[in-house]
This record gives sequence, C-alpha cells and structure tokens, in this order.
Amino acid sequence: MKWITREKVKVDRVACPWLIKKFVDKDAEFVFVPGDKVMAEAKRLDAIPYDVKDVELGHHGKECSFEATLKKYKLTGDPRWCCLGGSSMAPTPITRCTINRRDQASKRSPKGFRHLGFRDDHEHNAAEWIVYDALYAYCREMIKRGKPHGDFMG
Repeated sequence: MKWITREKVKVDRVACPWLIKKFVDKDAEFVFVPGDKVMAEAKRLDAIPYDVKDVELGHHGKECSFEATLKKYKLTGDPRWCCLGGSSMAPTPITRCTINRRDQASKRSPKGFRHLGFRDDHEHNAAEWIVYDALYAYCREMIKRGKPHGDFMG
C-alpha cells in the first residue's frame, strides 16, 4: 500500500512511517509531497494520507497522528507504546515523549536531524528510525523488568 504525507518530515512524519512499516504494513511505500498537494496525490496514487488536516490518521484534539494510527490499527493495548510516561487518563506513546521533550537531549535530537543534510525525506526517515527502534527496545526492556513507566536508572 502507498501512504502519503507532507514533505520535510518532523516527529510524527518520522514516527508514523516507522510504526506503519514495522507493525501495520511491512510492504508500505511512502510518498512525501508539498502539503497543499497531499489530498490530490493521495487520490491519484490511491494512497492513505496521514499527518495532514482532516484525515483519520491525523491530529484530533490532543491526539497526535501516531496515536491515531495506534488506535486505527488496534495497537493501543500494547504497553510498550506507553512505557515512557503518561497521565491518569491515557498513557503517553513514544512520539508524545519525543514531542514533550523531558530533557535537553531529547528536546534537540529531533530538530538536529533536520540539519544533517539528508537528500530527501526517505533518507531522513531511514536515519531517524533508529531512534524509534531504540525507544521501542527501551520500552520492551522496561515492560520485561516490570517498570511500565520506564522509571529505572542504569
């Protein structure tokens, strides 16, 4: 299947393709176009739009596109998505932790990727996915240790 979003990727437009490719559609192809062309190109290419205004896999209130994707594909029951923090009502998934930037390193890391000179959004995604692989591995380990909120040192 083809998936389409805005070009010049940032947090959600890196995390969503990572999630989709790893857990939803292993054969996914991603297309990145100017924001004003997403819907027309989605129709032309028969692609699923994400992280754009007024789509199912977009932002809804405080819910980010990553969370919308988790819900749509029934992945919300997996505690690994939530181990990095949360509230009393709803746990916080990996991207929210990255977006909320609990410390200075995580505050700058997503922005730093934009300055590494990648040729295109595909190359950017390939490079940054390792961060999400690492965060997911951390979450797996925390669940294994019985610490679903990631509250361990060392």
